[in-house]
Amino acid sequence: MSTQRLRNEDYHDYSSTDVSPEESPSEGLSNFSSPGAYQRFGDSNGTTWLQTLIHLLKGNIGTGLLGLPLAVKNAGILMGPLSLLVIGIVAVHCMGILVKCAHHFCHRLNKPFVNYGEAVMYGLETSPSSWLRNHAHWGRNLVDFFLIVTQLGFCCVYFVFLADNFKQVIEAANATTNNCHNNETVILTPTMDSRLYMLSFLPFLVLLVFVRNLRALSIFSLLANVTMLVSVVMIYQFIVQRIPSPSRLPLVASWNTYPLFFGTAIFTFEGIGMVLPLENKMKDPRKFPFILYGGMFIITCLYLSMGCLGYLQFGAHIQGSITLNMPNCWLYQSVKLMYSIGIFFTYALQFYVPAEIIIPFFVSRVPEHFGLVVDLFVRTLLVCLTCVLAILIPRLDLVISLVGSVSSSALALIIPPLLEIATYYSEGISPLTIFKDALISILGFVGFVVGTYQAIYELIQPTSAPLVITSTSAII
Repeated sequence: MSTQRLRNEDYHDYSSTDVSPEESPSEGLSNFSSPGAYQRFGDSNGTTWLQTLIHLLKGNIGTGLLGLPLAVKNAGILMGPLSLLVIGIVAVHCMGILVKCAHHFCHRLNKPFVNYGEAVMYGLETSPSSWLRNHAHWGRNLVDFFLIVTQLGFCCVYFVFLADNFKQVIEAANATTNNCHNNETVILTPTMDSRLYMLSFLPFLVLLVFVRNLRALSIFSLLANVTMLVSVVMIYQFIVQRIPSPSRLPLVASWNTYPLFFGTAIFTFEGIGMVLPLENKMKDPRKFPFILYGGMFIITCLYLSMGCLGYLQFGAHIQGSITLNMPNCWLYQSVKLMYSIGIFFTYALQFYVPAEIIIPFFVSRVPEHFGLVVDLFVRTLLVCLTCVLAILIPRLDLVISLVGSVSSSALALIIPPLLEIATYYSEGISPLTIFKDALISILGFVGFVVGTYQAIYELIQPTSAPLVITSTSAII
């Protein structure tokens, strides 16, 4: 691939690498990056409203869902759900802002499709500041950067999640029973540090991302979706039983743990990057607003119920992933393994996003016959990078909170309101809208700064590892 061709290629706005079982992942991803493949007012080969809804649900349900009970603990049994609801409403509103601005530029520039990065670039080109107009391409690069950080952050979370769950299953294997009801204390059989588990997964994940054409992973993608769905259903089946009284739980948690709640909450709602690709892939995009708001309503209800019920069930002993609190019996140990299998194969799909942005930059600068070697080498380095970062930050809750605070807040809360101001300022925008957008961006920026600081502060504090667990909770 020549450098000139690389410059002329359209920007890839990847955000969700999930595809429906009837199409290959590679086809779904390549279509997302091709403006000509989308007709805003209908495409006979596009997705139906049900397929779009499934994509939206899959793109927002992952490891963040399992970390919400701990997030609610960090905010309080009253403050947590209320804050989660507010963040959900604001995040969905920002998604609507992005769609509206994209429609504006499509109509203005007579383009069938405008992705996230292009929308920000065009918005800066219409701003009243000459400096912003001259540096409008930085907007696209900024979105590019945060997409890379977000997706590699997801990959780091996956490393920690896999290590924690496999470590617990293996260490409790000798005491695993068929009885899922008795609250028996289990003494773990020490094996090895969780960091060594991460290193154990490293070669397998490197081989997995060597599959550059994701068509070969389509069956594994379907397997991942099925196993994760079954696992979530089984988790709900357990946490709705014999819910303890909430009177023993604080209504509002300590102020210094609230930033960790914000990072985790915004991490789970960071699906804004896939909104435009999903809309433009539909047969009838006019139905997309109903799908977006309906789908996000379902997702928000799922988040609220998982966070509240999980915290009520396990209380102060809730861990970074609710799977780590499940009973020590074969049924719920299988839940950890099934969800881990789904996360393992999802790693390759999330990894595809930064790979498609970063690798062409290096491949275009070497002779063509070295292209494959450079491609595989960069893939290996990126996987090793996510592994090293996961080893440096081995606490799952802090990894999720840090990724959410650093990158998810920028993509989901800070950039969209500023984009609306830049897009409509020269055409007339009400002072109330400017105030609303400025307030959302300021709150997002405060969450970005405070959440990042608190996550880093927690990282440098000494922690003790779990020594024993019970069949229904972990005792630190």
